[in-house]
Amino acid sequence: MKYGNRNINMVQGPLFTSIIRYTLPIIATGLLQLLFNAADLVVVGQFCGSISVAAVGTTASITSLMINFFIGLSVGVGVAVAQAIGAKEDTQVYRTVHTVLPLVLICGGVLTVLGFAGSQQFLIWMGTPDDVLPLSTVYMQIIFGGVTFSLAYNFLAAILRAAGDTKSPLIFLTIAGVANVVLNVIFVTLFHMNVAGVALATVLSQALSAVLTLRALMRRTDACQLRISESRIYAAPLKRIVQIGLPAGIQSSLFSISNVLIQSSINSFGAVVMSGNAAAQNIDGFIGTAINGFHQAAVNFTGQNVGAKQYDRVRKVLGICLGCGVVTGMLLSAVIYAFGPQLLSIYINDSAEAITYGMIRLTYLGLPYCCCALMDVSTGALRGMGASAAPMLISVLGICGFRVVWIYTIFSIPAFHTLPVLYISYVVSWLVTAAAELIAFVLLYRKQRRAVLRG
Repeated sequence: MKYGNRNINMVQGPLFTSIIRYTLPIIATGLLQLLFNAADLVVVGQFCGSISVAAVGTTASITSLMINFFIGLSVGVGVAVAQAIGAKEDTQVYRTVHTVLPLVLICGGVLTVLGFAGSQQFLIWMGTPDDVLPLSTVYMQIIFGGVTFSLAYNFLAAILRAAGDTKSPLIFLTIAGVANVVLNVIFVTLFHMNVAGVALATVLSQALSAVLTLRALMRRTDACQLRISESRIYAAPLKRIVQIGLPAGIQSSLFSISNVLIQSSINSFGAVVMSGNAAAQNIDGFIGTAINGFHQAAVNFTGQNVGAKQYDRVRKVLGICLGCGVVTGMLLSAVIYAFGPQLLSIYINDSAEAITYGMIRLTYLGLPYCCCALMDVSTGALRGMGASAAPMLISVLGICGFRVVWIYTIFSIPAFHTLPVLYISYVVSWLVTAAAELIAFVLLYRKQRRAVLRG
């Protein structure tokens, strides 16, 4: 069965140009998603002040902790669909697609209740200062109130990308992004809603992107077509989604736990440092988002070629994605660092000291961000091959375990209790984890290839 004229053929033709064509819309889509939060920070920074910037920024690690666990399941959706397409198993594609909506509603309901009820307590546990806590709580509760829309977009967009369509999610997110910016300005400047206004704008724009993605799947004419009335939980696809996606979700959440610990450490330096860190975190997030495009390419190109049993292409996919990810990271890091003060001033206009602290983050974490590409791409290739436990365990030890140990040993020494020492833990953990992930890929690749040759 054909999969539409917007889809890129992952199992035939030149890999480099196909990967670039596939990845560029993903990068653009990811950057637009990041602009959702950037628009929040910029608007409150320009009209409400640095305390509001700190209030929005301090919620990022805890919301990521909870949301990323469930979004990890979308990785399972993408891999399951990609492998079924590569193997030309249309029935399996259909059942996987129609398992997604019920799964989104269940996950969204659970996450809404937990997030809304626990927002304030989570922030208190993180040591959020008293002058920031009320605004942070309001922002976080509104975000969790509409979190189902965010999950719906991510799960449904994963299906489109697995089928080779990366342009549609970009178009939908562009529309939603424009709506987000307009609503931000209206709610903050006309209705004086402060952080509540930017949170509400984010939720409404996410709802729009979810509806547009749902509509796109309903209008397809292949095995990925979604008929809402036929949605139900199919046991086999659900098992496959959970088998791959649950470890990915656990991995993402554990990443976030280490980030919560780091955010708590940053909070101990006060609101000015929190504000500078929040702005710089959003800026260097653009580098991570670009790198993530090659992670997604590695997942889906590997998945389809594993399904088609074309292991020579699997190896080439890894090499191309690694090279492109590292080069992209290096170029963006250099540009962002060169214009760091100007970029930070977009977010913060009332504290030169906060901008100075933001530059510290860009120096010690932003410049070497390309190292993250080695870890992200190798993890994506492992997941595309169907591995779930291995990348999770490696990441838990290499990222979470390492950072926790770093915080409670090196960072706890008074002479090393500084922001640069805290940020360096990211870079070292990326390199350690990347080495282990690449070794795991080589071992799994050889095992699966031998099985195909024997079979």
